[in-house]
Amino acid sequence: MLSNIAKDLVDDTSGATAIEYGLILALIAIAIIASVQNVADTTIAMWNMVTNRSVSAMSGA
Repeated sequence: MLSNIAKDLVDDTSGATAIEYGLILALIAIAIIASVQNVADTTIAMWNMVTNRSVSAMSGA
C-alpha cells in the first residue's frame, strides 16, 4: 500500500505542468518589465530634450 502511494507520487506529472506555466509567466513578466523600462527611458530623454530646448528658446540663446 505504501509503495503504491510512493509510485503514484513519482508518476504524477500534474505539478510539472503548473511549474512550466509559472516559468513561462515569469519570463513574460520579465519581458514586459524590460520593455516598459525601455519606453520609460526613451520618454524621459525626450522630455529632457524638450525642456532644454524650451529653456534655450526662452533665454534667447
